Amino acid sequence: MPHHFPGARRRLALAGGLAVVSALALSACSPGTTGGGETDSAYGFTTADQDASSAITVWVDSSREPLAQAFETANPDVALNIETYDGGAGGSGSFQQKVALFDQSGEGWPDVVFSTQQNDTSWVSKENNGVQAFAAPLNKGFLDQSFLDGFTDGALTPMTVDDSVYGLRNDLAPVVFWYNQALFDQFGYAVPTTWEEYKDLSDKVAAEHPGYILGSVGDSFQAPYVYYWGGEAPVFQVDGDSFSSNFSDPNSEKVTELIDHMLANGTLVTDSVFGSDFVTKYKDKMLGIPGPAWYAGALFQNPESLDYAAGTIGVGGPLTWSDGDKVTGNVGGGVWYASSHSKNLDAVKKFLEFVTSSDDAATLASGLPAYQSAADAWLKDQAASNFYTGDFTGNISSAAESVWQGWGYPSFSIEAAYSKVVLPAITAGKTVASVSGAWKTELDNQAQVQGYTLAE
Repeated sequence: MPHHFPGARRRLALAGGLAVVSALALSACSPGTTGGGETDSAYGFTTADQDASSAITVWVDSSREPLAQAFETANPDVALNIETYDGGAGGSGSFQQKVALFDQSGEGWPDVVFSTQQNDTSWVSKENNGVQAFAAPLNKGFLDQSFLDGFTDGALTPMTVDDSVYGLRNDLAPVVFWYNQALFDQFGYAVPTTWEEYKDLSDKVAAEHPGYILGSVGDSFQAPYVYYWGGEAPVFQVDGDSFSSNFSDPNSEKVTELIDHMLANGTLVTDSVFGSDFVTKYKDKMLGIPGPAWYAGALFQNPESLDYAAGTIGVGGPLTWSDGDKVTGNVGGGVWYASSHSKNLDAVKKFLEFVTSSDDAATLASGLPAYQSAADAWLKDQAASNFYTGDFTGNISSAAESVWQGWGYPSFSIEAAYSKVVLPAITAGKTVASVSGAWKTELDNQAQVQGYTLAE
């Protein structure tokens, strides 16, 4: 449900016209400076000269803006500038591009940044041309270990480099199978539990109820994170400084064939679930869809999206291969980063703790919070609402503990390559198989530009 808060002291939308700067061009920039601070043994990084009265600037996407506003309302003594940007959605690279320019000029860094991309940890944790890493290590004395221990087990692993935690997970985004209970009852179908049953169901639906759908691959995240990640397909892997993308692996080929099969029979569509006409076309035609936990608030209970009535939607467990491991994919689960250049680290600490662990972090969450107490509160509220059928708490919680660990976190996103190569092809009626080679080439090229070597 939407929440409204008093206006912030200053609202700025970050300019969308910033020129895209390639990684190669960025590497040629002259180094900036980090200021006159000293290495702080208590924090483990060089701090800027501190000023407790200094306003902190936080970058958020539009979905996290209410949470930043809630902090502002609860902390009127903290001077706060809230600036909205795209959050790096779709692998835009906007966060990295903007910070690289600040590194070059030696000033202008925001104090806190929310990113939808866990991959950002790969570069925010590294020095750039003599300028210290943008992200402050959080577990070297800056944040209390007792606070960090409150995160769900494994939630901070993607943001951990050489035993240093560089970001705080906002939410967990495991993939489950969402289904329309009313339609399953009407058609007499059983809810699938495996990818094989899901594929067989698609043939039944195509034959018996043409026009009804079982998912979408029209957004940049769905095919990569829902199907390939959830299908244990090793198409996006990192081993140190080495990158590999194997579309010939048996699991990769099974996922590709599954998607192409369902595109052909019409039960998978290439429409974006966030498109303006998705509700009109599919609200009453969507039998089910595998997707992340945050579909709960983003789609099903959102008055501006599908907005189903209570009792319509059920949540099943993740779909797995019948002969595979009981694992699932993951779609995002954004990250909060603290700037090592901040002049008001006390305010930054207060902000980070609020947006991850406060009551507002639970009540304003569209999906499962990463902080355990907030997650417990969110799950309790969802169960009490009786909005969903099925074992909502059990299936979401189990999925959160079952994310496949074979996926990689390099310094770039798989989404941009999908949007560039695959989506235009399948929208034009081609198969994923016909462009999987070009998709791999694009991923390999991006990896090399980012400095990775390609594994054989």
